[in-house]
Amino acid sequence: MSKIGRRVPPVLVLFFLSPVVGELLSGSSPPSEFFSPFGFTVMALLYGGGALMARELKVRWGKGMGSLLLLGAAYGVLEEGLMVASFQNPHWPDLGVLGAFGRWLGVNWVWAVELTAYHAIVSITIPVMLVELGYPEVRGEPWLEGRWLWLVSGLLMADVVFGLFIFSAFTGFRPPLPQYALMVLLTLAFILMARKLPADWARRGAKPMRGPRFYGLITMMGALACGLIFGALPNMLAFSLAPLFVIFLGAATTIGVIRFLISYDWKQATPMHRYGIVAGALTLFVVFAFFQELDTTRPDDTSGMSLVGMAFLIGLYLLGRRLRKEIEIQSLSTSA
Repeated sequence: MSKIGRRVPPVLVLFFLSPVVGELLSGSSPPSEFFSPFGFTVMALLYGGGALMARELKVRWGKGMGSLLLLGAAYGVLEEGLMVASFQNPHWPDLGVLGAFGRWLGVNWVWAVELTAYHAIVSITIPVMLVELGYPEVRGEPWLEGRWLWLVSGLLMADVVFGLFIFSAFTGFRPPLPQYALMVLLTLAFILMARKLPADWARRGAKPMRGPRFYGLITMMGALACGLIFGALPNMLAFSLAPLFVIFLGAATTIGVIRFLISYDWKQATPMHRYGIVAGALTLFVVFAFFQELDTTRPDDTSGMSLVGMAFLIGLYLLGRRLRKEIEIQSLSTSA
């Protein structure tokens, strides 16, 4: 039996890892909600199917991480703009002040920008990077063949349509048809941009590579900055153009971090450099998981979040140790 055959197939790992990162680790759905049969099924089909399809398109098109980010943005609009309509619903439970701050023409624009970036990076790109780091042998290969490709895409769209009716009935909110049309157009626009983006877009940098920890620090500071911009500033600013300021600052920070990272020569990167990006971006989520369990102001049950944070901490450590050993073995075999 081959090495890959002795392990869980990467397609299954990604299918379950994406909702775990996007919903469970973030605390959006703590364990009591995440592991309910109904919630787990809906989230696995949605996040897992979205991550698998985004990666499959990226590989089949011969594209790179830039296209994966854009496909992740398309997924974000598909989930939040179409399925649950949190982009439009001013009373969506997670909004807080963003139900009014930045709302214009029936759209919660600050929330929309924040969640599009969040899903593109955290829900799609990071899980794909983690699984590809764990399965380097098949990193450049399609994982869905034949009927499996149609099955996954069909289940994803069925889940979106099912959720559209369920969430509209649950929340009592349904956007007008023009807003649905806008979300469809945005989804298609992101997919088209991903298809057109050059494959080497993120690999044109010329700066000499630095140590993996440097990139981890950059992504950790970027995540912290975006968290403060979208989470704190709307509660502090009151002038008329404050929403535009927050949108501009948040988008500029996110794009700035990405552009800074791709200014380096990633053709010379090792797996540990990619690991550094992922580990740095997830560090705040891991730390925050412990504090969420102590937060008595939340209306939901956050029991078990510290265990979630600990599990991710151990998982990241083990993956990093394995990657370092593989690099050492490869270096020894090359020098021999």
